Amino acid sequence: MTIPAVLRERLRIPVIASPMFIVSNPDLVIAQCKAGIIGSFPALNARPADQLEVWLDRITHELAEHDQLHPDRPSAPFAVNQIVHRSNDRLEHDMAVCARFKVPIVITSLGARAEIYDAVHEWGGIVLHDVINNVFAHKAIDKGADGLIAVAAGAGGHAGSQSPFALIQEIREWFDGPLALSGSITTGRSILAAQIMGADLAYIGSAFIATHEANAVDAYKQMIIGSSADDIVYTNAISGVLGNYLKASIRNAGLDPDNLPAADPSKMDFSTGHGKPKAWKDIWGCGQGIGTVREIGSAAAFVRRLAAQYDEARQDSRLMDPARHSA
Repeated sequence: MTIPAVLRERLRIPVIASPMFIVSNPDLVIAQCKAGIIGSFPALNARPADQLEVWLDRITHELAEHDQLHPDRPSAPFAVNQIVHRSNDRLEHDMAVCARFKVPIVITSLGARAEIYDAVHEWGGIVLHDVINNVFAHKAIDKGADGLIAVAAGAGGHAGSQSPFALIQEIREWFDGPLALSGSITTGRSILAAQIMGADLAYIGSAFIATHEANAVDAYKQMIIGSSADDIVYTNAISGVLGNYLKASIRNAGLDPDNLPAADPSKMDFSTGHGKPKAWKDIWGCGQGIGTVREIGSAAAFVRRLAAQYDEARQDSRLMDPARHSA
């Protein structure tokens, strides 16, 4: 299958910045798109609901202005994440706003719904659905999703438990359409590795928390740059869905990260945009790849570093030297 133009043209590197609850805002999305990667945000981040139109108006106008001023390096497209779980009572409203702005890419989470995919296709957009296993991948494509985001072990926030090798291999046995990989990707070399494994794009989130534009308190950013994979806890006790969180933030919230109770997934509720009161605001989501993130900087600077590393990895003769693999 040919990859849609919106996922391959105007990208400096093959990267989608993942939508992060609370953290992703217009400042971050605009900076990501101007830097040459697909920026995204959850619709539920715009609060109250009428702010979604304000956000989309600003994003579309600022990116259009950038493109007029810089025709030689136009901005990348942007995406809006929709939580399609039945408890999200804003979904109908938020989809109507996205339709008015003809949002080019919609990322759906927590449920595959054909009517949502059909609505996006009506205005000319495409849908990527995030999945944690091959069963969910089949359901999404069968219901009309254009592509998939494989959320493997080590990804920040709500994440799967499967190895990226296993997940990508199983999906690529039957699906040749657009596929992004999420899970501990924080360097240009890991972007290339994702492509070598069979993904078309890398899906990067946690590293962008440690940027000036991110809507995260300084303590969150400092915890990111001071932590590593050993400081991440995988649990469903925070929101009802299995995910990865910074151990120190769990401890700071008065909980024991080594003795967390199991939650009942059926109690998930996105009617107010979040799960438990402390989830995301006080207990901070984060992926296992942050061991390479050691400073707080601009989103553009981080993308430039990723691009340089990616280009260097592509030119690394060791990756292509048959003699190196013929012992």
